[in-house]
This record gives sequence, C-alpha cells and structure tokens, in this order.
Amino acid sequence: MKKIAIIGLGYVGLPLAVEFGKKYPVVGFDINVKRVAELNAGHDHTLETEDEDLQSVLSQGGQLGLELTTELEAIRNAQIYIVTVPTPIDKYKRPDLTPLIKASETVGKVISKGDIVIYESTVYPGATEEDCLPVIEKQSGLKFNVDFYAGYSPERINPGDKVNTLTTIKKITSGSTPEIAQEVDDLYNTILLNGTHMATSIKVAEAAKVIENAQRDLNISFVNELALIFDRMDIDTNEVIEAAGTKWNFLKYRPGLVGGHCIGVDPYYLAFKAEALGYNPAVIRSGRRVNDEMAHFVASKVVKLMIKKGLTILNSNVLLLGVTFKENCPDIRNTKTVDIVDELQEFGCQLDIYDPWANQEEVKYEYGIKIMEKDVDIYAKKYDAIILAVSHDQFAKLDMDRLTNGDKSVIFDIKGFLPKDKVDGRL
Repeated sequence: MKKIAIIGLGYVGLPLAVEFGKKYPVVGFDINVKRVAELNAGHDHTLETEDEDLQSVLSQGGQLGLELTTELEAIRNAQIYIVTVPTPIDKYKRPDLTPLIKASETVGKVISKGDIVIYESTVYPGATEEDCLPVIEKQSGLKFNVDFYAGYSPERINPGDKVNTLTTIKKITSGSTPEIAQEVDDLYNTILLNGTHMATSIKVAEAAKVIENAQRDLNISFVNELALIFDRMDIDTNEVIEAAGTKWNFLKYRPGLVGGHCIGVDPYYLAFKAEALGYNPAVIRSGRRVNDEMAHFVASKVVKLMIKKGLTILNSNVLLLGVTFKENCPDIRNTKTVDIVDELQEFGCQLDIYDPWANQEEVKYEYGIKIMEKDVDIYAKKYDAIILAVSHDQFAKLDMDRLTNGDKSVIFDIKGFLPKDKVDGRL
C-alpha cells in the first residue's frame, strides 16, 4: 500500500488528508506551526472537517491513519505527493505562484524514483508542466516522466457547503502518461462516491478547472452590470431576475460582491496566460472590471441614500454586517467587503464590523481591520446606516429597529436577504 503525503493543510488539503487517511497511511505537511498544532489537537477552525472525523483518523494508529507534521523528513518515505497550496494573485492582480513553487521545491527535496506528484491547486493551463515540474527536476536531480511522474486533479471544495463535499462531487483527474492517469484516477475513486472524469491531459484538466470559475465570474458580472443599469432606472434588479426566471432556461444569478479564493481570482490566471500568448481576453477582463467595481458602487450608493435623509457623512456611525467572502462560513480569503470598508473610511464614516463567523485575529492580521467581538452586545449603539454584506443565517434574526434611528437611518442589503420593505436599497 502506497503512502500519501498531502502538502498544505488548508480548506482543500485537510479534507483530502482525512478521507485518504481512512484508507491509506497519510502524512499531512504544512509550514504553519500553529495550524498543525491546532489540527493535532483535533480541531479545524475552517469547519470544513468535522472534529470527530479528524480525531478518528488521527487516533487510528497501525498501518492506516493520518499523521500531521511540519517536519520535512516525515514525508520523505511517501510514494504519492499531493500539493494543495493556495494560488493567489498579487497586488497587481497577476498570478502569484510563490506558494506553488515553494511546495514544488519541498517535494523535490524528498521525492524518489517511481513517485507521483499530483497538483490540486488552481492554475492556468500549462503551469504544472511548465512551472512546477521543472522545479522538482532541478531540486531532485530526477527526470520527469522517466524517474518520477505527475498528475493534476483540481480541487472543487466549496467552503461552507455541506452537500457538495469532497466525497460527493465528481472529480477531474489526469496524469502525465496513460498509465499514471489511470493510477491517479483509481486512487481518487477509492474515496469518492460519484466517481471521476479522466481528462485527456494535464493541460485539459487545468483548463477545465480555471474556466469553471471564470464562467461564474462572467455570469455574475452580467447581472452586476444590470444592477448598475437598473439603478439608474429606479428598477429593482432582484424583481427583474424573479420575473425573467419564470422562463425555463433563464439562469438566476444574483448581483453582489465577488470575492473568495476562486471566482474572484481564477479569471486572472486565465487572462494572464492568454496575454502571454498574445491574445487580449476582452470578455474576461471586462467581467473582472465590473465585479471589482461593485464595492465602490455600494459605498457610493449608501452615502447618497444617507445624504437624501439629511445625514451628515463625516463621523457617521455605520454598521457592516459580515466580513467573510460568503455566508455561513469563516473564510475571509479575498473578501470584497474590505473594499467597502476602505471606501466608507475615505468618506469619513466610523465603522463597526460584526461577523459571528469570522476570526477576529485572522481579519486583523490579513487586512489590518478590527472587527467586533462575537459576544458583543450589538444593540449597544444606534447606527446611521447598516450594510448587510454577507447573508449569514444569524443576521435574519437581528432586530433592525433596535440598531437604527428608525426611518432616519439607512439600511442597504447587498444580498437581497432582508424583506424589501425593511431596507432603503439593495443590489
């Protein structure tokens, strides 16, 4: 039985390590000492893995089970390496392959003849073979497809989703040779309930992943542009979508902020590769521009509504509900709510930010923003404006009358989550 090493223990790597740990000897590796200590204590703060599930594989013992470590030597005797590190963008919105390159260097230090390295991180087509594998070759002195082999099986983790989970989705697989493609496919099928789709090449698998999220980005950018247009016509976009949705083939995408580790990032990877090949991806770039402008639109709209009610903007008290990138999960990666914070602070507003799902220390470290304690008395202050940015279930229970000065205050609902008669504006 082959031993598996998982490189990166975040939203993607940990569920993978736990599921494989039920069937194989697995070692999970991460450079984050605090994260590994937390997991070894049996708790996952991302909530993607149930603590009971994690604890069961950690205590399994014997030939099977999961070991978690920060020690490089602990992964040297693995035969399969699965890389699940982040693939972010830099401040210029260009692909940042630094985590991927460093993970490849790590694998290169320990990989042996006959081993297989599988990448799950989202990249542009060609990145695995052109950017990552040469790093392993250089570090190890081994030759790709002679001494070691590769596969690509893109992650499809949807943070907070307890229905479409790792084991219930259909997964794309691929390999650097037909034989390796089959071995990779067989490996994943040991933990999946709904099987796999074996792509014809690593590049096809990479391309399939990156367009999944580019497609969603473009669809959302269309309805966001509709929201900008209909706002000038004083038409409620959500009502338009409900009406249009009565047609059998209409897709009911909703306007909103587009953040997170996938939809707001992956299109930049595809656009980067297209431009490197001399093609201008006008549609992809256009969609990104529209979606990136939505935070500015929301902030400006709220300020205009406040002015109409005679409110003074400078030093006004504004409550932002939600800072995670989506509802009912603690994930703050690439959240666009921080752009609203920046915009309103430029207007001189005094902001309180409340999110019962977000980790206060993590938000402070990542964005330099202080959020309210989870057990705070949220009704201790009256607000001139409230912006519902994330539709956490807890927010449906809030008493807006106790948070506002009645009709003198502004309530803006980005998500179309609150009753229309309770808000002054929504996307």
